[in-house]
Amino acid sequence: MSRRIVLATGNQGKVKEMGEILAPFDLQIVPQSEFSVPEADETGLSFVENAIIKARNAAAHTGLPAIADDSGLEVDFLKGAPGIYSSRFAGVDATSQDNRIKLLADMKDVPDEKRTARFQCLMVYMEHENDPTPLICQGTWEGRILFELRGKNGFGYDPVFYVPTHDCAAAELSKEIKNQLSHRGQALRQLAAAMKR
Repeated sequence: MSRRIVLATGNQGKVKEMGEILAPFDLQIVPQSEFSVPEADETGLSFVENAIIKARNAAAHTGLPAIADDSGLEVDFLKGAPGIYSSRFAGVDATSQDNRIKLLADMKDVPDEKRTARFQCLMVYMEHENDPTPLICQGTWEGRILFELRGKNGFGYDPVFYVPTHDCAAAELSKEIKNQLSHRGQALRQLAAAMKR
């Protein structure tokens, strides 16, 4: 009997990606939207704080163990921005496209060698809302910011993120390769392995 775990996100891109990565681990991942869980206020000042807030919220509303991630893009030239504000970089109601356009504008005159960046993912598993020792895993994916949008796959900042190992944008990778390389894929595999133990 597979274990039911609530996934603390309403982001369909993340739900799909995380479901694919966790498929081999006999876990039944249910998005929090199936329980009408209200979105948590991400008031933390770091990825890990926000992930814990989201996991605790989902566990509290469903009574199930919860997995949450908080992830984002850190650009060295922008001193780590957009960071925890990645999803609202261009404003509170910004779309992914708005955020990408703002990033490209902010980086317009920055030379290639100063465009280093990485995706960070902090993944948290909580057995219940008062779990004093949440399981925390981190994945990091190094790359650079492109000068223009490339590719049609993925979501978020994938079309502006250059992957040096594959000489293309993250949005030009197949989902299988992206799941192997990505910050979220790394963190989820660590988490799944730790949960099996």
